[in-house]
Amino acid sequence: MDVLAAIEGNIGTVGYGLAAIGPGIGIGIIFGNGVQAIARQPEAAGLIRQNMLLGFAVVEALALIGFIVPFIFS
Repeated sequence: MDVLAAIEGNIGTVGYGLAAIGPGIGIGIIFGNGVQAIARQPEAAGLIRQNMLLGFAVVEALALIGFIVPFIFS
């Protein structure tokens, strides 16, 4: 059986799966370090939380871009 014949589907699906790995790791790092920072300095919780959410929004935008790009170029 030919290996190339066994691969079916859209390569965009594989691309999005790979594109979702980076933002997933980034979100874990952002919130993990944010919780540690709040535990070390609770009086700065508001500022740390604000920066965590801003970083989350930027990283999540990368995941959404990775979701849209395969549809545009296929």
